[in-house]
Amino acid sequence: MTLAKNFEAQQIESKWLDYWSEHALYESKPNQKEAHTIVIPPPNVTGILHMGHMLNNTIQDVLIRRARQEGKNACWVPGTDHASIATEAKVLKMLAEKGIQKKDLTREAFLTHALEWKDKHGGIILEQLKRLGCSCDWSRTKFTMDKEMTQAVIKTFVDLYEKGFIYKGIRMVNWDPEAQTAVSDEEVIHKEVDSSLYHIKYQIKNSSECIVIATTRPETLLGDTAIAIHPKDKRFKQHHRKTAIVPLIGREIPIILDEYVDKEFGTGALKITPAHDINDYELGLKHNLNSIDILNDDGTLNEKAEILIGEDRFIARKKIAKLLKQQNALIKTEPLKNKVGFSERTDAVIEPKLSLQWFVKMDELSKPALENVMNDNIKFHPPKFKNSYKHWMENIKDWCISRQLWWGQQIPAFYYGDGANDFVVAENKTLALEKAQKKTKKPLKGSDLKQDPDVLDTWFSSWLWPISVFGGIKDKTNKEIQYYYPTQDLVTAPEIMFFWVARMIMAGYAFMGEKPFENVYYTGIVRDKQRRKMSKSLGNSPDPIKLMEKYGTDAVRVGMLLSSPAGNDLLFDENLCAQGRNFSNKIWNAYRLICSWNTNEEQSSEAEKMAIDWMTQRIHKIGYENNALYSQYRLSDVLMNLYKLIWDDFCALFLELIKPGFEQTISEKTTKDVKALFENILKQLHPFMPFITEELWSNLESREKGESISTAAWPKFNTTFNQKLSEDFILFSGITSHIRTIRKEKNIGFKTPIPLYFKENNFVHPNIIPLLKKINNLSAFDKYDEKASGLLSFIEQNQEYFIKNPVGDLSENTADISKIQEEINYTKGFLASVEKKLANERFVQNAPEKVVELEQKKKEDALQKLKLLKKQLSTCN
Repeated sequence: MTLAKNFEAQQIESKWLDYWSEHALYESKPNQKEAHTIVIPPPNVTGILHMGHMLNNTIQDVLIRRARQEGKNACWVPGTDHASIATEAKVLKMLAEKGIQKKDLTREAFLTHALEWKDKHGGIILEQLKRLGCSCDWSRTKFTMDKEMTQAVIKTFVDLYEKGFIYKGIRMVNWDPEAQTAVSDEEVIHKEVDSSLYHIKYQIKNSSECIVIATTRPETLLGDTAIAIHPKDKRFKQHHRKTAIVPLIGREIPIILDEYVDKEFGTGALKITPAHDINDYELGLKHNLNSIDILNDDGTLNEKAEILIGEDRFIARKKIAKLLKQQNALIKTEPLKNKVGFSERTDAVIEPKLSLQWFVKMDELSKPALENVMNDNIKFHPPKFKNSYKHWMENIKDWCISRQLWWGQQIPAFYYGDGANDFVVAENKTLALEKAQKKTKKPLKGSDLKQDPDVLDTWFSSWLWPISVFGGIKDKTNKEIQYYYPTQDLVTAPEIMFFWVARMIMAGYAFMGEKPFENVYYTGIVRDKQRRKMSKSLGNSPDPIKLMEKYGTDAVRVGMLLSSPAGNDLLFDENLCAQGRNFSNKIWNAYRLICSWNTNEEQSSEAEKMAIDWMTQRIHKIGYENNALYSQYRLSDVLMNLYKLIWDDFCALFLELIKPGFEQTISEKTTKDVKALFENILKQLHPFMPFITEELWSNLESREKGESISTAAWPKFNTTFNQKLSEDFILFSGITSHIRTIRKEKNIGFKTPIPLYFKENNFVHPNIIPLLKKINNLSAFDKYDEKASGLLSFIEQNQEYFIKNPVGDLSENTADISKIQEEINYTKGFLASVEKKLANERFVQNAPEKVVELEQKKKEDALQKLKLLKKQLSTCN
């Protein structure tokens, strides 16, 4: 089949996306094969593809495609997350544009609007992932609010409640005044901001004295219930156990003693506002202080503030400062940089708030999750993330799982009275009524029950993801969960290690008695060339779809992965995509070259056989090394090895050695062998570049309908290699590189034959000489004549070689002398570093014997090279 002159990426991508879908190549059902399972980190249903998704899902696709080629039953489960806060915010914005307020809707009416919005916008990112080439089993697509997924969440809540792991209580929570809901600690982003430190004077009761405190939040003084001082702070000894008066409102508050107070911070005196600071809350409990919550849910001041009722908290801050100044209670204001918590979802400043919420006890659930990561039963890649995981797990707090929203799984608690314990927990209203009747011993009706209006934290559904997608919560003995669980790989970002990874591990051991996955691959953050995190606000985040349209999907995948080591940030440059496109074109043109050859029925020449043997060995060596790199999840290194194998070895050397001359033919056997080698390379490259490899593989020979490179067997690699052949071709490559450089620098066209002379022929295999002559257009490869003049020399592997230009003198000029001197200086520096290492007794005594021997050889080679370079320099003067 004739290939187009140019690689038309979009046309080919569309063709193969349809083909893969038509033949259901990526669908998976339990069978006798070994399963290899990945569950996608479900993107928000509100989302569209960004560079982080691009990186994460390309990595997953590489892993699942390779597993499929290895003959495993590969199952990659896609889906989306309902994203409670983000989605509700978008729906509210859409309703507001229509003049509709949430307060004017019933819950059912709001959910109808939300579901309509989800159906219209929710599938966008999944279609974009298909465009990326993600080989998911799309027939298994899940949504965290699907009926069966919701049933799993509700069943889990009931189960944990009945076992005593879930409780309801008043606790200090992170309150998002914009979304008007509690959020977890992990959903709070701390940013450094410019603030002010206000020094405020509190009068001592029945005294002319006062005590000064420093605060960044003067508006909260309206909720103060004490002032704390350190018992050993001599500055305040006279104020022990006295009473202070809160300015502006005149509330009398005790001065308490507590070693918690930092004598060096601020003034050394601390205002205590138990309802609006977590540390103050703890001190309030310890000293039995009142809690006065002065804020409404939307961040405005309520009646308990006594003044400025209805004002926004930040406006109130400015007005409080002004009022304090008018009463001479504001001593001074000074600038301060401090960290403030912001809601990850709405970017609103978080307000610590006392609230009645539902919590999960984490102490027992976290123990197996910590143990099985630290003992490597679950492996982190890279392992450095185990340290932060361990720190968080050892300091874990109970998980606030209730959210004051309507979009999400409604908490299955049903109230039948106003008392603190007048409720039951059940999977549905019918079961709840039975429980309530039994508990109260009263003939209650369904209308007597009122379900808790709050919904569960989105992560309370996501933590079940590896189990619930296979129906494991409903029945952990079902065929699917038994076959696919535990999964093999999870690819995610370290930012959600605690949101999601840790909780999935907890859920795995709590509900399945087994880990949810074997390996966790942590991606880095995609940054721009200035190391800034990519974001819409900075305008530095390119649209992945536009990149794919411009460069081709394979090219963008390569561009992303060439510089993406596990756990390290990726510095993205669009030039990487251009490099990926050039790579695609290189592969395309290599195959077009092979297809252009006219064949004969002769046997392969000995030189051709040697070149094929060498290329075969290179492919097997790289394949063998890459298998080891795959096991270490060093995917960028795998890709770079393949990139160099194709560009440098296969295209720049091998094809140049093999290809027939102009209007000449080549052995059919040789062509067949070259195509077999090319097919091996395509199979190895397929996980990274699925489209071009599928297109070329399908053209290599006639294929049956439904066949695909994605299910073609992964190559087997030899583990024993002809070392002498490798050494010959390393020397061959080095000599060729020098000759090409000299031709370029001296403007000697390739069509001009040149002789190459040597002092010693170090090639082991004589059949390599014809290849060297062919690729470099050498008129001779002969012994060096000491009487010869006008030659230019170069050194390769400590041997000197000489070139003579038939049409001119190639003697070294000033520029050449400068290059030789530069090489001498470099070699001296290298020799000094090796000698320093060998002079280190600790290194010599403790390093493996082979390592020391290698350093000794480096020293000997450097000394020999210096000798030759100095001789070369002397001939120039």
